[in-house]
Amino acid sequence: MLTIYVIHNCDTCRKAIKALDGSGHPYQVHDLRKDGFSAALLEHILEKVPVLTLLNKRSTTWRNLPEDDKADIDSNGLDSNKARALMLANPTLIKRPLLDLGDDIRVGYRDGDYSNL
Repeated sequence: MLTIYVIHNCDTCRKAIKALDGSGHPYQVHDLRKDGFSAALLEHILEKVPVLTLLNKRSTTWRNLPEDDKADIDSNGLDSNKARALMLANPTLIKRPLLDLGDDIRVGYRDGDYSNL
């Protein structure tokens, strides 16, 4: 069974769920706010997705972080422990939706992305 990690009020997540509904694949939804986001879940995702790919630097949450929190997190000098701590404290810093296929995790969604599951 597939698992899709979402934040419920995200429009892109709603589109991804609708696409999964039409795909016929069994899946379960894990809402990162409602169902929780643990260090173990973050590490499970990071086994398959690089930290910089997972971190959503285009989000309002990122823009609203203090400059000190963002200072060490860039492509030239990534502090992955700081990035992990920020994502655990602010799940909306995580790009979404995340579709866990078992051996891979797809990050984000655009129309047609789930047509070849």
